[in-house]
Amino acid sequence: MDKNQIQEANRYLANARQILSERAKKDGDFYSDAKYVRTAGHVAWCGVLVALDEVLDVRKNLKSRQRPDFNDYLSAVSKIDSKMTRPLLTAYETLHKVLGYDGNLRYKIVQDGLDQAKFIVDWASQHYNPETQAAPALSRKSSFLSAFKFW
Repeated sequence: MDKNQIQEANRYLANARQILSERAKKDGDFYSDAKYVRTAGHVAWCGVLVALDEVLDVRKNLKSRQRPDFNDYLSAVSKIDSKMTRPLLTAYETLHKVLGYDGNLRYKIVQDGLDQAKFIVDWASQHYNPETQAAPALSRKSSFLSAFKFW
């Protein structure tokens, strides 16, 4: 695929923000339409998954027609950067559950979820390898040593 999936993930996040600004209609500290908040939460969560799929090996060990589980993403992220498990869990809880299912209308919660999504997409872009367009085989040691390649 010749299109960078990290850019595609950022496009998902921009679409989620557009849905909120144009359709969910902010009224003070709340949005007025839960339907569009749910839609925006789902779109933003899909953007996170697009970015993670680009840098992680989650789908390579799945059987035909098997879907990855959230715990698969969580364990794959923790192998690369254990500090990213909490932001990923927060994004999952906020975007997928609280916004995507519940349609929480509180503006601050929605913005926190979108900020977490942007943080994860930015993290994925740092681990993106455009030459292979597959998951880089990174470990903490190899990523640390790659910073000293000038030797």
